[in-house]
Amino acid sequence: MEEIGLFPLGIVLLPGERVPLHIFEPRYRELVGECIEQGVEFGLLYADEDGIREIGTRARVAAILERFDDGRLNVVVEGGRRFAVERLTQGRSFMTAVVDELDDEPGPVDEATRGEAVGAFRALAALAGVEPDLDEASPVLSFDLAAQVELAADAKQGLLGSRSEQERLEIVGELLDEARRMLIATRELSDASKKNGSRPH
Repeated sequence: MEEIGLFPLGIVLLPGERVPLHIFEPRYRELVGECIEQGVEFGLLYADEDGIREIGTRARVAAILERFDDGRLNVVVEGGRRFAVERLTQGRSFMTAVVDELDDEPGPVDEATRGEAVGAFRALAALAGVEPDLDEASPVLSFDLAAQVELAADAKQGLLGSRSEQERLEIVGELLDEARRMLIATRELSDASKKNGSRPH
């Protein structure tokens, strides 16, 4: 177990995912500044109207995009290992806690499930006109897939809390299929609106 600084935010960071952050609150400028200087990670936790979750992701500053004169920062952070908050601690301007690593429980991954998730991802990527960047042999393929698609925060938090790659791949496959269906429906609706708008009066 280890004590780390915590940054509650309205987003979920998955392992391997990169996201831009604008750091403006003094306490979080202090936290992120220390992490940059010392080369250490902080913990990112999803927070919304229901509170702050207890399972989060370690984040490291992968790039500093801009430093402002007033101390604000634009950075890119990358998700690392997952953790669970064991107990909150005190003494700093920002939240701190003793955390424990959250690892997967041992268990096989069905190759058919892996193939279905990859197929769903490739179908969505093709529909969106994007060239997929994918290591199909990755031991955390579920996170690799989910990190490349815009998913609801609650869905991502569910993936974060799962300790089974098999379970996550099943969920991700369903989420990707749903995203593809929604994209198709949105395009059909848009096409229909254009046709309706072009009718002569």
